[in-house]
Amino acid sequence: MTPSWVDQRDHRVRFEWGPAGVEAVRSDVVVIVDVQRFTTAVDAAVSAGVAVHPHRWRDPSAGELAARVGAHPADGTGGATSLSPASLVGLGRGARVVLPSPNGSTCAALAAGVGATVVAACLRNATAVSTWLNARAATVTVVACGERWHDGSLRPALEDHVGAGAVIAGLDGDRSPEAQAAAAVWHDAEGRVADVMRACSSGREQHQRGWADDLRYAEAVDASSAVPVLRDGAFVDAR
Repeated sequence: MTPSWVDQRDHRVRFEWGPAGVEAVRSDVVVIVDVQRFTTAVDAAVSAGVAVHPHRWRDPSAGELAARVGAHPADGTGGATSLSPASLVGLGRGARVVLPSPNGSTCAALAAGVGATVVAACLRNATAVSTWLNARAATVTVVACGERWHDGSLRPALEDHVGAGAVIAGLDGDRSPEAQAAAAVWHDAEGRVADVMRACSSGREQHQRGWADDLRYAEAVDASSAVPVLRDGAFVDAR
């Protein structure tokens, strides 16, 4: 049982890290932030009219799900359909894709499992998401998904902290200390997002893997007005 002292229940706007944070800090709405690359890919897809079914990483049932819902299966890495935004926007309006991810999709599934409304946010749609939430949500938990160390433990990823803070900075209402700190991280990076994104550990990884185009796409603050909400197992644009 999760102790009550971690739940941030005295505040409308809350913040935590990773899958454990989803289960510990519950709210009416859980905002998933996985800037590199899951939620950026989701934003790209739903902006193009593509529904995204999140799926757990390396789960063999992904192909079965894709066949059942008539979706394109994605391998989540470097295949023809993947976590790269460019691979999703060309699928065509009305298409569906099953998109595995080791962090973002797992957090989305957990949030849906505890009965929350689940929203996918990134730097590209942070203001659109916070504006949408201000008109609808009583309580909000923003979850930075982070990455993984080789031993499987959570690596807090700076780009997710910045992205989560960008959403929190636009939310009305009282913030927990954790949420206020995330907003401060955003304000520190706000005037130099591209530099921060490229110099942080995850940005260096993107360059080494040859994903510089995806990195440039992800760092375009407020380039999107999409609000991806998980409905009937798929992210669609709430607009």
